[in-house]
Amino acid sequence: MRLAVNVDHFATIRQARQGSEPDPVLVALLAEQAGAEGIVIHLRGDRRHIQERDLRLLREVVKTKLNLEMAASEEMKEIALRVKPDVVSLVPERREELTTEGGLSVKAAQTHLGPFIRGLQKAGVRVSIFVDPDPGQIRACAKVGVNLIEINTGKFADLKPGEVRDRALQEIKEAASLGHSLGLEVHAGHGLDYRNVAEIVALPEIVELSIGFSIVARAAIVGVVQAVAEMKALLEKSGK
Repeated sequence: MRLAVNVDHFATIRQARQGSEPDPVLVALLAEQAGAEGIVIHLRGDRRHIQERDLRLLREVVKTKLNLEMAASEEMKEIALRVKPDVVSLVPERREELTTEGGLSVKAAQTHLGPFIRGLQKAGVRVSIFVDPDPGQIRACAKVGVNLIEINTGKFADLKPGEVRDRALQEIKEAASLGHSLGLEVHAGHGLDYRNVAEIVALPEIVELSIGFSIVARAAIVGVVQAVAEMKALLEKSGK
């Protein structure tokens, strides 16, 4: 199970004072040193946290894998084609949301997404879609030709232990199995933390987790290197 660390909210802290610290580029380097196998950033249209400067520098220094989350807009496509991250993850985006609230509605946008995705892939960029654990949406992802999917674990992560949470976990399990059967590389993320991640690690079809906020919160207490190392150790222990 690979760990990709989302450094967006280190940039959120920086932007709160419009300063230069903490620098998400430095955080990314520390995360890699602590065992992260990838770095994730979301360049939003409103630039509320990650800036284009961050993206450019991260492309120069990240040695594992750089995953750029973005809306499926022409503005973002031009940026991605210029910078060429290793992976582009297409996500829904609304200005009024605090963070990404759900998966992309792929079925409703297949006509637009197909050519959009192929344009990125022709430039050597792998494409992912952040998608809810819905069978119809998973099948639509395969139809538009993405290389991989990231299953939204937010619903599961927000629930307390019980039958409803168990059903949410079963939905993720079935979605991962379906995605794998369709030839997609399966990742997962959103809302995962040090308490709930073990149940997702136990799903064999999922090969990578994207985790951000809980690592940022932990790092505020123990530091970036220890926070990432603790999560990486938890993934390794849970995967045995």
